[in-house]
Amino acid sequence: MGHIIFWGIIRTAILIPALWILSGYLEYKYWWTFLALAVYGVIIHPAYIQYRQFMEANTEVITDTLCSSCKHFNETAVLCLKYDKHPTRNYIPCEGIDWEVKNNSFNEEESDYT
Repeated sequence: MGHIIFWGIIRTAILIPALWILSGYLEYKYWWTFLALAVYGVIIHPAYIQYRQFMEANTEVITDTLCSSCKHFNETAVLCLKYDKHPTRNYIPCEGIDWEVKNNSFNEEESDYT
């Protein structure tokens, strides 16, 4: 997901000077409409498309792999925090050796009764 943020910052850095230059050529009553459309069309919409593509490419890894139930797995980056590597459907960075269950309230409640 870092690439989405990176390119959003790059597009913003390009858009701000371009809008500043164009502000002298547009009438004030059209300026805010043009500004809103430019921000949406150049920054927000491409970032949303990139996010959707990222989620489509990684949905299976996030939901159906051993890594997705490990406490070292970061879902937003699809990253094993312990090994600093990206797991895939066919690749688990620790090969299951360092897998640890996520701490959640269901497991804590269950452990109290056993």
